[in-house]
Amino acid sequence: MTIALPPRGNGTTRLILLRHGEPEETVHGRCYGRLDPGLSHRGREQMRQAWRLLDNQPPSAIYSSPSRRAVESTALRSIDTPAAAVDERLREIDFGAFEGLTYDEISTRYPQQYDQWMTRPTDVVFPDGESFATMSARVREALEQIRRKHSRETVVTVSHGGVNRVALAQALDLDPRRIFRLAQSYACVNVIDYAGGESVVLVMNATVQPLVRRSFSEGGC
Repeated sequence: MTIALPPRGNGTTRLILLRHGEPEETVHGRCYGRLDPGLSHRGREQMRQAWRLLDNQPPSAIYSSPSRRAVESTALRSIDTPAAAVDERLREIDFGAFEGLTYDEISTRYPQQYDQWMTRPTDVVFPDGESFATMSARVREALEQIRRKHSRETVVTVSHGGVNRVALAQALDLDPRRIFRLAQSYACVNVIDYAGGESVVLVMNATVQPLVRRSFSEGGC
């Protein structure tokens, strides 16, 4: 089974954004961005299925986050492509002192920052970590550079839920404060076409696995 997409126009750059598969159970229920778990058995199978969705969309290049879960997801590709390039700017946000903690632990140790995170997630600066604005700026810079380098080509990135939401929100001209209205399941596929200064989201959060609605506080990056 593949995703049915219209042919890419001659003047169009097609960006395909994948989220990594499910990570190892050690981080389930915990906050993780810069923590570096690998894929679970289910996560590996999710990615094999995700890549098969793209069998009819061979890219000219693939870019991966350096995180282990993204690199392992990239290595499972079934399509014939050049070697994947790693781009540090495609990392998930750095949650700083929150990394590895459960959400109950965060709310107990950092009640003020936790409340802000739950109510205004794009405004919080994580203790010893990043702000959303900083993360968003580096992601936009990376993706714009990738699009310029591969103008009028198809290119794939393999990264994280937060990274994909930044790209989708920009393509949709969506207020960043509303990015968590954009679902990003493990091993999901998103497709954006760029042409003539305009962007069109063709596919968002496509997956062969059953979709599960997750609350914001369930974590997973």
